[in-house]
Amino acid sequence: MAQAALKPVVRHAPDEAVDWKRVARLVHLSRALDEMEETRLVPEKKVLYQFSARGHDMAQVLLGLRLTGRHDAACGYYRSRPLLLTLGVDPADALGSAMGRAGGYSGGRDIGVVFNHPNPEGACALPMCGGVGTQYTPTAGWAQAMKYHAEVLGRADHADSIAVALGGDGSVASNGFWSALTIATTETLPMLFYIEDNGYGISVPSVLQTPGGNIAANLSGWKNLTIFEGDGTDPAAAARLTGEAVAHVRHRRAPALLRLAVPRLQGHSFQDTQAYKSEETVRREWARDPLPRLKDHVVPAMLSEAEWQAAGEEARRVAEAARIAAEARPAPAPETVTRHVFFEGAMQAMGGPARHANPAPRTTDVPQADGQRINMVTAIRRTLEHELSVNERVVLFGEDIGPKGGVHAVTLGLQEKFGRARVFDTSLSEEGIVGRAVGMALAGLMPVPEIQFRKYAEPATEQINDCGTIRWRTNNRFAAPMVLRMPGGYFKCGDPWHSQTNEVAFVHQPGWKVAVPSNAADAVGLLRTGLRGNDPVIFFEHRAMLDHATARRPYPGDDYALPFGKASLTRRGDKITLVTWGAMVHRCEAAAEGLSADVIDLRTLMPWDTEAVLASVRRTRRCLIVHEDLGTAGFGSEIAAVVANEAFMDLDAPVSRLTMPDIPSPHNPALLDHAVPSVATIRARIEALLEF
Repeated sequence: MAQAALKPVVRHAPDEAVDWKRVARLVHLSRALDEMEETRLVPEKKVLYQFSARGHDMAQVLLGLRLTGRHDAACGYYRSRPLLLTLGVDPADALGSAMGRAGGYSGGRDIGVVFNHPNPEGACALPMCGGVGTQYTPTAGWAQAMKYHAEVLGRADHADSIAVALGGDGSVASNGFWSALTIATTETLPMLFYIEDNGYGISVPSVLQTPGGNIAANLSGWKNLTIFEGDGTDPAAAARLTGEAVAHVRHRRAPALLRLAVPRLQGHSFQDTQAYKSEETVRREWARDPLPRLKDHVVPAMLSEAEWQAAGEEARRVAEAARIAAEARPAPAPETVTRHVFFEGAMQAMGGPARHANPAPRTTDVPQADGQRINMVTAIRRTLEHELSVNERVVLFGEDIGPKGGVHAVTLGLQEKFGRARVFDTSLSEEGIVGRAVGMALAGLMPVPEIQFRKYAEPATEQINDCGTIRWRTNNRFAAPMVLRMPGGYFKCGDPWHSQTNEVAFVHQPGWKVAVPSNAADAVGLLRTGLRGNDPVIFFEHRAMLDHATARRPYPGDDYALPFGKASLTRRGDKITLVTWGAMVHRCEAAAEGLSADVIDLRTLMPWDTEAVLASVRRTRRCLIVHEDLGTAGFGSEIAAVVANEAFMDLDAPVSRLTMPDIPSPHNPALLDHAVPSVATIRARIEALLEF
């Protein structure tokens, strides 16, 4: 049945008649692959992770046949192989990926059920993640990008494309599900939430995931969401409901949720014995197996008994041929495992605006200063404004960045100039902000999401990590470049919630570049490089520097861009090297006044300029590293280790670090001044090292 939230359902005829013969072939193929893995490849230890799709398979095939838009996209989970087969994934790729061989989804970098399927000219499978519920917000981002392409950029070939997120009943308890639901319904996006409800999240029954165990019933009053639900093992009902749900999203350009009840006929994974299910429960589930029901539906109405049997035999032949082809593939070459963490010049198959930029815009690292000094807020705003004006794919969003202009006024006036479609506020969900940006980036936009304060990034940690690994774990098939703006650090006073720095956490997320400018000119250059680049970038805006007098510089020009990994030598001397970044730069410069010291502003932490630091230390023979973050496992530890390893014989004194103690940022200014390295404490440490 179908029901709507506070409005009547507008029923649509299916886009086309169901090709039941193809459904039969694909379901048989899915079963043959499952059986081959369970009876041969897992016992032979050729497949280490196996998740059967039995019971879910027919409904997924019916969905896949409806994804006919040129830019349709689906993002699934570990039980979604039937959908992939329907989208045209080679069975040899599916098995080869499960076996960790070269080629396939990831070239052996990820487990075989974590899939992707780039298809720039048709329905694609967005790169899924291993976490439950992580598929929802990127799918919402893709849906919003389809709306943007059609309505803002005027691209008619996106006007009927949709995004589908597949998930089990367990995933409806996740943050990602609720965040994406809010995004899709407040923005009225062409997104289908496709819930395969088998009653269990591993062993946990669905009544512990959502009250009563039925998410469709619980969302019956949710505005702007049309709900469809029914039996996913009934061929006629599943085909009708899927056709109506997809047609609603495609033609009404509005979100819908389709809940189909299906049985999970095997364990959660191969290792799961299902001991938590009674024999009667297992018997009831097998009685709902969609395969015999599919046979009853198509034989003899559309296929003869002989044709049905032939479909099964053909599926087994295809599966065996796929196994032979997959086993013939070599193991991935070990020396390639470090490739594709970042863009290396070979363009990814899908994702990011760089695929569409031809020729690349002109840039220069020589400033064209106009003489007027501006603060960092103005410099960042002016850079964003220029890039919005020259690149139609740039979009800005976050909490309070619209009419208010951001809590730090960085985006003030940009929505008024460029419109709500390009500069817009979001719900208070960092998971939704970053996850949405991932989907937009995969769809070819350049998203510039803002996390209002560094500490608020914690709810988005999973999406941040997943975004950074996309290029690597898909072996350069997909990438999601973006610039994630993030203010942080102390400002006049501190507290544990608004004053955190902890940049090192992002350095430890593979695939992210990290910029920490200390002045307005560097902010312009690094921000522009990120906006015109092909990798995800964390752009850290220190709150104390946004309007600090020492951070003011003339605007360096609309083409000014700085390379990442190139430090700035802000003061030159020969007695000691001070290595720092962000708000500590001007304090180190002040502390070194009257002394012969190199002051190195790293500017970026990933990558960081090891050559500049080592060259300076070998000349000065002393090194002091100063940063605002905590001492234990702070980024200064990495610098100290490299200096000690590479320049130990050149040192006349131990490598020293001056940092905050291992405490949260205190609120009272007196406590804060005591905790954060000051000009006086930096000067004292310099003098101690010079006397060593």
